[in-house]
Amino acid sequence: MKVAIILFNLGGPDSLEAVQPFLRNLFGDPAILRVPSFVRRPLAAFIARRRAPKARAIYEQIGGASPILGQTEAQARALEAALGAGGEGHEWRGYVCMRYWHPLTEATVRAVDRFKPDRIVLLPLYPQYSTATTASSFAAWNERARFKVPTSVVNDYPTEPGFIAASVALLKEGLAEAGSAPRRVLFSAHGLPERIIKAGDPYQTQVEQTAKAIADTIGGLDWTVCYQSRVGPLKWIGPSTEAEIERAGRDKVGVVLYPLSFVSEHSETLVELDIEYRHLAEKAGVPVYVRVPTVGTHPLFIEGLARLVRDAL
Repeated sequence: MKVAIILFNLGGPDSLEAVQPFLRNLFGDPAILRVPSFVRRPLAAFIARRRAPKARAIYEQIGGASPILGQTEAQARALEAALGAGGEGHEWRGYVCMRYWHPLTEATVRAVDRFKPDRIVLLPLYPQYSTATTASSFAAWNERARFKVPTSVVNDYPTEPGFIAASVALLKEGLAEAGSAPRRVLFSAHGLPERIIKAGDPYQTQVEQTAKAIADTIGGLDWTVCYQSRVGPLKWIGPSTEAEIERAGRDKVGVVLYPLSFVSEHSETLVELDIEYRHLAEKAGVPVYVRVPTVGTHPLFIEGLARLVRDAL
């Protein structure tokens, strides 16, 4: 059997010239900018123009491009290898499908069509479900894909054992690096406007489930959940990661920060967490600041994804 696994992610600009069109695609998504369509397109273009200089400055700090495509491709290849080791004799093919930059949904649909799969599995690289990420990616796929073969869907996996085990292993390394002095684990997730959560989006609940599963497995932690990457004038869910770093400074405890809603490195981790928040921690008097890596291609995480694919089939 030929099985196509579609790995969904948001994507990122592959050059400084791509930053503004990437932002235009992002804000042009009705799941992001929730206004009537006749308003959304010109408003998205305006916001993209206004935010582009600041965003370009962010990407300049990490070489002028997002590393997310290469990392997602590496996850796809690792997943193929993990599935192939199962001995079923299937032909597994992982396809990267980005929401806001290449390879966009249309290109991925064409590539899958050339493969002529017998089955398709939709696998978001967003462990926690949100209308702004998972639902948006699925909607774009369903609008363009017209395959006549069975399609299975993985909606979310906030407490999938492999994901939790990989997170625990990485966090333990971060705790060891921080030393034995008092320290607090900050489980930092990408934020969302509060009104999206109040409308029934399960993202915040699932983020808290992930954090609790990791903390309970390790035991004895001083920990809290917080949210980063706030943009715009709307009220966002909290507490903010910045506020929690400042609180740790007042409490004179170290910070071990784990980005639990990200499975690959990009600007929100490499710039916001590694540069901006590290500087904030120093300014706030945090005695030690350790940022834990994302799960990436950690074998336990990839094994967990392979289980999700097999279960979906």
